[in-house]
Amino acid sequence: MRNFEIAAMFNEMAELLETKDENPFKIRAYRKAAQSLESLTKDIEDIAKQGTLQEIPGIGRELAAKIEEIISTGKLKAYEKLKKSIPAAIPDMVEIPGVGPNTAKLLYNKFKLKSVGQLEKLAKGHKICNLPNIKEKTEENILRGIELLKRSKERMPLGEALPIAIEMTGRLRSAPGVERINYAGSVRRMKETVHDIDILITSSKPKPIMDAFVALPRVRDILAHGATKSSVLLKEGIQVDLRIVEPESYGAALLYFTGSKQHNIHLRGIANDMGYKINEYGVFNGKTGKRAAGEEEESIYKFLKLSYIPPELREDAGEIEAAAKGGLPDLVELKDIRGDLHVHSEWSDGAHSIKELAAAAGKRGYEYIAVTDHSESLKVAGGLSGVELKEKIKEIRDINRKIKGLTVLAGIELDILSDGSLDIDEALLPELDIVVAAIHSGFKQGKEKLTRRIISAMKNKHVNVIAHPTSRLMGSRDAYELDFEEIFKVARETNTALEINAYPDRLDLNDINARRAKETGVAVAIGSDTHVIGQLGNMAFGVAVARRGWLEKKDVLNTLALDKLLKKIKK
Repeated sequence: MRNFEIAAMFNEMAELLETKDENPFKIRAYRKAAQSLESLTKDIEDIAKQGTLQEIPGIGRELAAKIEEIISTGKLKAYEKLKKSIPAAIPDMVEIPGVGPNTAKLLYNKFKLKSVGQLEKLAKGHKICNLPNIKEKTEENILRGIELLKRSKERMPLGEALPIAIEMTGRLRSAPGVERINYAGSVRRMKETVHDIDILITSSKPKPIMDAFVALPRVRDILAHGATKSSVLLKEGIQVDLRIVEPESYGAALLYFTGSKQHNIHLRGIANDMGYKINEYGVFNGKTGKRAAGEEEESIYKFLKLSYIPPELREDAGEIEAAAKGGLPDLVELKDIRGDLHVHSEWSDGAHSIKELAAAAGKRGYEYIAVTDHSESLKVAGGLSGVELKEKIKEIRDINRKIKGLTVLAGIELDILSDGSLDIDEALLPELDIVVAAIHSGFKQGKEKLTRRIISAMKNKHVNVIAHPTSRLMGSRDAYELDFEEIFKVARETNTALEINAYPDRLDLNDINARRAKETGVAVAIGSDTHVIGQLGNMAFGVAVARRGWLEKKDVLNTLALDKLLKKIKK
């Protein structure tokens, strides 16, 4: 499944074209195509074999031909030619959050830089702050961006790692001799970022499985190739470790390699107090060495007199104590979700019509979908004017009269301006079914001012949900600081929900704040932030965050039936 690989290439081509001041429509075409590829649930190679590449949103004849060239040759001549036409340091600098093409070219032309490391050294020595449009603050932002880039390269977003883990276990499942298989580690715990991927298999014939593993299509380098343990580095830059164990040790190994480390240490302490030892092979009597459990994870928890603890909770954050008392939450599941409360259509920056979105939501079994296009001030995202919003509402009402089984909610994602006001004529808001508000600018303001902006929006009687509250984009923009205790207090007072934005680069609220929202009685909404139909599947990542935050069905707005939802959000 090369979807992310080709998407990354198209995104890089967009960046390279931008440094050359190329046609903006061509640049947007590559970015739109990349976005569509990232959201596909099918393997791009299978789609190419079926001859249906041009049915993917944003993929026309020219881009389809490029995808076929990459699949058949592993290369793209246009990409190689474009890279050669630009000094290597320029695209490397553009990769730094906050450094645009113009700044990168300015820095290169002045210093003839060959690496980001050279730029970092110059910035630390205050050698670049006297250049045109580069001030001391810009220098600080460049250094902050370099640090953010370094961190992002150490870990992969869950949205990229999980599909890889699923694909690799799927390919290995058909290898001869495989009995049981699962991915483990932080992917199984659904952490927002992942350092590596662990795969666990039981088999009495490990050699053909190990040979198949190191020969998988994504493999770039073989780090180790043993009888029961092998490690590879993928083209995406992430390491994958495979271990093969005996069937009687499968549960113990799955528990051990799923982690977290602190969770496992806590369990070992309980076992030690009982006179037993736990390792990746099982639970053993400390004196006789006799096996007591280990074939299934459940058997180990049961032996320790604990309720089974779902992988998402295994962070040693109170889950073991709760399991000992039978007090674990009944975690929300994807099947509990009745609708999506954050979706964009072609009215703003989405790729599909409202009808197409409604049809796709219906296929997922949803009862409703909220189309929340951007408001006017967000020009870059095609924000709607008041007139356009009225036209959109009319279209939604017309669609609802014609379709059955699903209701389209007329919504909007309002921009919370720097003074806390909303960028819309408030007379229009009563005509909407749901109002989402979010900060899209002024991210460098202080904690107090940013908190005041959100509180001001929550106090508006028409605002129902605050979207992606910290506005983070993993790998490119850190979350800004907020006084969450004050936000939770006002959210409860004003009956305003906080969103878990399920877009994989956001996952905002994070699990810690989602749990705190539950504890303070604040409702949580989960929105996919869909811009391409395939991104409706982002909901699974939002549910994962909710589960890591101990949320139950009753804590999540969009587990409610439509009539109860509309009653619940009424302010």
